[in-house]
Formats: sequence, structure tokens, C-alpha cells
Amino acid sequence: MNIENTKAQMRKGILEFCILSILKERDYYTSEILEELKNVKLLVVEGTVYPLLTRLKNNDLLSYKWEESNSGPPRKYYKLTDKGEKFLNELAVTWNELSFAVEAITTKNNHNE
Repeated sequence: MNIENTKAQMRKGILEFCILSILKERDYYTSEILEELKNVKLLVVEGTVYPLLTRLKNNDLLSYKWEESNSGPPRKYYKLTDKGEKFLNELAVTWNELSFAVEAITTKNNHNE
């Protein structure tokens, strides 16, 4: 079994939650979202993020607006919709329950070694 593949799958599983959490703070340009993810070691490539942003927008969890840029073409800034905020809040509850359960299991198993 390939450990790198397993680690990548774990990251992908929480990427949607992380992107929605980033956008709770303010509107972001895609490059800024990628930078935030890289800063916390959730290394992703643009090819992963763009389709995810499109899917979230198509599900009415995000909206976007175009803004002129001083350094090139207009930029697309993403924003959480009301539906997206509610969805994020539900994910946060699930994440807290899940992270508590995983911590309980992994800590228990570490003490038994």
C-alpha cells in the first residue's frame, strides 16, 4: 500500500471543509486560497482547487464576483453564500465529532502499546 496515496486521500477528504472555512473570513481570490492551504501544509495544486470551487458554486455554497486587478486581468473572488455558511456550520459540527472520535481511538491505541 502506498502511504503517499493514503495521505493525499486524507487531505482531499477535508479540503472542501478547509476551503469553506477560509472563505468564512472574507472574499478570496483563488491564488490566495491556494496560498492559505499551502501555509498550513495542505499542499494542493490548482487543478484540484478549481473544479472544487466550481462544484461548490454550482451547489450554491459559493458565489463570486469579478474585480479589476492592477497587475493583470480581472480576478474572480469567491464568497460564502448563506447556504454555504449553514453548510460550513454543519461540517464543523461533524468535524468536531469526528476529530474527537479519532483522537479517542488513536490515543487509546497508543496507550495500549
